[in-house]
Amino acid sequence: MNPLIEGIAAPLPYSNLDTDQIMPKQFLRIIDKAGLDRGLLYDLRFDEHGAPRADFVLNQDAYAGTSVLVAGPNFGCGSSREHAVWGLQQFGIRAVIAPSFGEIFYFNAVNNGLLLVSLPPADVDALLARVSNTEALGANRVAIDVMAGQVRAADGWTAGFTLPERHRRMFAQGQDLVGASLLQLPEVERFEAVHWARHPWMKDVARTVRDRLDSDRQ
Repeated sequence: MNPLIEGIAAPLPYSNLDTDQIMPKQFLRIIDKAGLDRGLLYDLRFDEHGAPRADFVLNQDAYAGTSVLVAGPNFGCGSSREHAVWGLQQFGIRAVIAPSFGEIFYFNAVNNGLLLVSLPPADVDALLARVSNTEALGANRVAIDVMAGQVRAADGWTAGFTLPERHRRMFAQGQDLVGASLLQLPEVERFEAVHWARHPWMKDVARTVRDRLDSDRQ
């Protein structure tokens, strides 16, 4: 996965935008991930008749092809539905920048390769003001350098952010938690070898007991 994300950023300055709003419940009745982009932020994007709301940012021509959201605090709070992350990705969102995120949503995003960047509120406000500018051509574009930990606006404004090193590697290498854990398999195997050498009587205890019981029944 490319550790540099560049593209149009849309302002979404709502506080406590929860997963029920990001992906409403009526779009959870599927057995796979297909079509979730249609449900993303549905009640904000569409009115009660299913017509696009002209005043909503993602329905405006200036934000067509948005790949980054700049949002308010506690983005992704609420229920644990992973569909919220899948829907964002299917819509084309590669990163969300906000002061803070719901904890479960954060780890769902990490495991699916959706980048979440936490910046101080003042920096988020400064970035929101910049990407809200639709008068200057390209003013709503941003670049996020994952390895350098830097967000850069079109006018040269920058802000730094940090990621846990494990999460940084996972994103840069396109890994989920299972893939990241498998990279440590040689260390796990070395630990197992030492552990069973020290405690051989503990190995396969359940199987040994089951075999003994089966033998007694015969």
